[in-house]
Amino acid sequence: MSTSAPETAVGAVDLVGRRVHVKVPATSANLGPGFDTLGLALARYDELEVAVTGNPTHEIEVHGVGEGEVPLDETHLVVRAIAHTFAHAGVELPSIRLVAHNSIPHGRGLGSSGAAIVAGVVAASGLLAGVVDFSADDLLDIATELEGHPDNVAPALFGGLTIAWVTPEGPRHKKLIVHRGVSPLVLVPEHEMSTALARSLQPDSVPHEDAVFNVSRSALLIAALIQSPELLLQATEDKLHQNYRAQAMPETDRLIRVLRAAGHPAVVSGAGPSILVLSSDPSARLDAVRLVEESAETAWQPLPLAVDFLGATVTPVTD
Repeated sequence: MSTSAPETAVGAVDLVGRRVHVKVPATSANLGPGFDTLGLALARYDELEVAVTGNPTHEIEVHGVGEGEVPLDETHLVVRAIAHTFAHAGVELPSIRLVAHNSIPHGRGLGSSGAAIVAGVVAASGLLAGVVDFSADDLLDIATELEGHPDNVAPALFGGLTIAWVTPEGPRHKKLIVHRGVSPLVLVPEHEMSTALARSLQPDSVPHEDAVFNVSRSALLIAALIQSPELLLQATEDKLHQNYRAQAMPETDRLIRVLRAAGHPAVVSGAGPSILVLSSDPSARLDAVRLVEESAETAWQPLPLAVDFLGATVTPVTD
């Protein structure tokens, strides 16, 4: 890690009164063949305000998604990410007030945990501005430590389409700009899916021909997303993870097959159970929504979303 944090702990720093506003996008990882590598930032956001209070304990409010469900103490994921970032910087964590307004669905494969982690990391970087400064690689490194893999936190941090990989020096990323003809649609079911369960269904090894298949489709997917959207149906084919996880989300699997048979580039969004459709024009999204309404056995919420090109933002609040 290359922060400018000193080798010895800075310790207590008077940050009382500092306040920041944070906005973090939803993400969809994998995108079909790009397992644990590709991620896309989507224009649906969690917004938070974090202030250093100097009070005896943390104060936490959650509105919207997760209200009445997530913990309101130091175990809250955003607070844990803030604490982890302060520890990296060698600065003692003061008491904070956190007010979160969440719209990213939880447990649906839209990167809610990655967004919470990124929110905490960038909030901490904003609160520590001028005391300890963080590079983009630092932020990705810290977020990946908490998330376990960079495919969701990279697009949440940087926006757009990201390729993420891991080196001996830590995780790295490359941001690409998505072709303006790509029109994402997310179809969100009522039920959740455990990421841990989805990962447990993944085999330790796959046939050589399946690995080669996915290498070719991943390369094609990059070209389709940034240059040639007409190739998205072929480019989103996958043999590494979706078939193995299908047993845990049978309706997701069935609807993806229905959509793809009708020419829609549909894939599992992240670990699921939501479906991501990478349409090549907005009218195709309407056709996909109608098809799901006709075919689904349970309720699915359609979310026509733009690609977020900015990623997470942190802004000082001075009023």
